[in-house]
Parts: sequence; structure tokens; C-alpha cells
Amino acid sequence: MCSPSPEIITSTTSVLSVAASLAASAVLLRSTANDLIPDGIYHSFRKLLDRLSFQLTVVVEEFDGLAANQMFESANTYLGTKLTPSSQKIKVHKPVKEDHLTVSMDRNQEFYDSYDGVTFKWILISTRNDNPVSNIKRGRDHSAIDRSEIRQFELSFHKKHRDMVLSSYLPYILRKAKAIREEKKTLKLHTIDYNGTDYWNSISLNHPATFDSIAMEPEMKKELLEDLHLFIGRKEYYRRVGKAWKRGYLLYGPPGTGKSSLIAAMANHLKFDIYDLDLREVQCNSDLRRLLIGTGSRSILVIEDIDCSIELQNRETDDKSTNAEDEKVTLSGLLNFIDGLWSSCGDERIVICTTNHKDRLDPALLRPGRMDVHIHMCYCSFSGFKILAANYLQIEKHALFDDIEELLQKVEVTPAQVAGELMKSADADNALKGLINFLRGKLP
Repeated sequence: MCSPSPEIITSTTSVLSVAASLAASAVLLRSTANDLIPDGIYHSFRKLLDRLSFQLTVVVEEFDGLAANQMFESANTYLGTKLTPSSQKIKVHKPVKEDHLTVSMDRNQEFYDSYDGVTFKWILISTRNDNPVSNIKRGRDHSAIDRSEIRQFELSFHKKHRDMVLSSYLPYILRKAKAIREEKKTLKLHTIDYNGTDYWNSISLNHPATFDSIAMEPEMKKELLEDLHLFIGRKEYYRRVGKAWKRGYLLYGPPGTGKSSLIAAMANHLKFDIYDLDLREVQCNSDLRRLLIGTGSRSILVIEDIDCSIELQNRETDDKSTNAEDEKVTLSGLLNFIDGLWSSCGDERIVICTTNHKDRLDPALLRPGRMDVHIHMCYCSFSGFKILAANYLQIEKHALFDDIEELLQKVEVTPAQVAGELMKSADADNALKGLINFLRGKLP
């Protein structure tokens, strides 16, 4: 291998020397400009340069005061799904009580997104917060948050696209992020927790019930599904007629007829969280209001066994002179909770009450606007049995089906009882024979 000639070495050295000299001169010039040019003139010059630039930068901060910025959260979710294998650095974490990993942009990383033929540059800026809020001064509501890091997205694009970004691109990101969250959502079952910040605590809802597995009359199931789909698609309708976007369902019937399973099937179908409200744990109407505020949108509020969970006074007998509203949960307080002003604290919510004895409920609780749909959960019919047989035994026909149909017309058994008999054997013949013996034992 030949060594470079002295002329080449000299030329290369000269180029590097000139480059170093220019870099040093640029630094010196900038330093001199900062020292010699008055601040007012210097900032005016910078503003002039900014005006001559064709770029516009939109800043999306993580928090707006103490409240989380929904636009930041949505951008973080959206961009996390757009990152490509060529990304040099990404951030991965597993949210508490979630089953999936979440991928997001790491700090100071650039990402280019395309929308409607326009290219946008995103960068996540993170700075250290030298004056975090002290935890010592926080009250029970935990509204002050100790933030040692301040994050914000900077979105850059040509100025001419400003209106399109504000009216189309950013709303598109909000919608996409919502769809992404719903698709990955782990359903939660919330229970009352007076030690929490919003009076609720939650665990993952892993109930496997679906509308296909529910032993329910096909026509009733069809009507319920149609009602649910109509409800979730009528946001503008409820706004136009001036009603809170909610729907009330009353499930009534004997124990074991599948009321709880139907609630789980509704939650799984709609991807709604469940808030289990045990009225026996609620101390007064003011607590009831706090619990309502703590529930989220797109959720199902469940009050099981409402006829016996608490002794609700009739509105006419409420003692107005003894501040009964503050001492206990009253029927008036519950009705205001269901369809009064407090019922509008959230959107797309379902209220479900269950009871074994519909006749024991106050008529004021049953009228439309409170309990809009009444569903009778009855004893097991032959059509319900066939659904159970398909689920538990994976059969749709059998020689013993005729005998079972005849017996179900004569005895009253719940779907839970039928399911219990079918679970006793994995062999279809033995399971069905056991069910027949069980039904015969119920004959008068």
C-alpha cells in the first residue's frame, strides 16, 4: 500500500486548518454579537428571522396547570403506534393492571409523520424541573403533583398548513388515539374504596361471558343488542334533545338466571368498565355524589339487589327537618343520582339495577329516564338449554334433546342449575342423562 505524497498531506492539513478557523470564527462572532448588540435589537432580529421562516412549531405540553393535557396523551399514544423498526430509540413500559406493553417516543427523538400528503416533524422535549411541587402540602384530593420532569411535544410544519393542522390533523390524532386505547383496553371492575382519591379501586375484569354464551331467549338478546348499539351511536341525538347521554336497565328475576353474567357480557361487548356500587357501603348522599364524580365515561354502573341492599325511604316520608339527606342515602338522593343534575357528570354511561323482586321497588325508580329497559331474566327455556349444551358439551343435536325439552316445559330451573348439571361430565351422553334425572326429580 502506497503512502500519501507530501503534497496531499499538506493539502489535507490546510483544509482542516481552514475548517477549524471558520468554526472558531463563527463561535466568536456569535459571542461578540451577544455581547455587543443590545438585547432589544438582538431579540428583534431573532423575531425578524422567525417571521421570514416558513416553519411553524406547535407546542403540546403534558399538563395544563394541574390537569393532564388530553392532546399530549393522545399524541403519545398515536406516535407510539407509528414508530418504525428504523427508530433509533423507543420507550417501553407496562401500565399498572394492564396486560399489554406500551411503546412511546423517547425524549429528544425526532419522528416524521405524513397526513393528507403533508409531512410533519414531531420531537419530544424533556427538561428538568428544579422547583417541583412539594408533596407535604398536598391535601386529600392529591391535586398537586410532584413533577421532576417537564415534557412537551413540538410539532413543526410549513405555516401554510396551520389551519389544516388545527381543524383536521390534531382532531384526527385524538380520534385515532381513542380507538387505539379502546382496542388495547383492559376492562376494569371498580369497587368502593374510601382510601382512594376518587373513592374507587379497581381490578382487571376477566369475566369470559359474551352474548353468544348467555342462555337468553334469542329474540330478547337481539332486542337488547339493538338497543345497546342504538344508544352508543346517538351522542348528537342526546345533545340535541337536551338529555344526559346515559341508559338505564333493570334486570329482574330469580337468583341464578344470569343477571351478573349478562352485565359482564354487556361490558365485554361494549368495552365498558364496570363500577360496582354497593349502597350498603355508602354513608350519605354527599358520598353518593362523590362516587358519581369518580366514575368514568363509557362505563356501566351496577347496583345489584337494589331492593335489599339498603332500606330506601320513600320521598314523601323523608324528614326534611332533620337533615336526612346528609345522614343516610335516601330514595330522593338515588333518583337525583340516576337522572338529576349529577347524572350528567360523564358521557356514554349505562346504569344497571338488579333485583329478585321487581314488585318491591318504588315506582319512581322504574319509570323511563331512570330504568329505560326492563329485562325479565326467567327460568331456563329449551332455547336457553341449547345454548348451554353448545357451550358446555359442544353439541347442537342429541337424541335426548326431546326428553329435555318436554321436562323443561314442566319444571322451573335456572340456567345456573342446568349449567351445573352439564359440567358434571365431559361425556355428552352422561351429562344429558344426569340432567334428565335432575329435572325429573323436580317434577311435582
